[in-house]
Amino acid sequence: MDLMSKLEGEYIKKDVPKFSAGDTVKVHVRIKEGDKERIQVFQGTVIKKRGSGLGASFTVRKVSSGVAVERVFPIHSPNVTLIERLRMGKVRRAKLYYLRNLSGKQSRIVEKKEDKKATNKKANEK
Repeated sequence: MDLMSKLEGEYIKKDVPKFSAGDTVKVHVRIKEGDKERIQVFQGTVIKKRGSGLGASFTVRKVSSGVAVERVFPIHSPNVTLIERLRMGKVRRAKLYYLRNLSGKQSRIVEKKEDKKATNKKANEK
């Protein structure tokens, strides 16, 4: 193992949930304003994930008061304190840039249902 991958391994977060484009996530971000620090929550739809390792990031889009806001978050940033996946979206693309041109009900993403086999396995394990 070379020096760079060893250093990179120290900074990679282990508790990142699995999510993909189309999922609705809630991202808790540490914001520093002057000498005060607080946590801000940004909830929206993941429109892209890119990269791997320490440089991986994802873009979240939400519409707030009729204004669309997109924000890019580095996955392993120390300022990103928590990523919660609220629901899984059923999409057939890795990058959902087409959502930028849609508005209202057109921009909704259908929720992905869990298959019965996976649900039965979870029930049997308990």
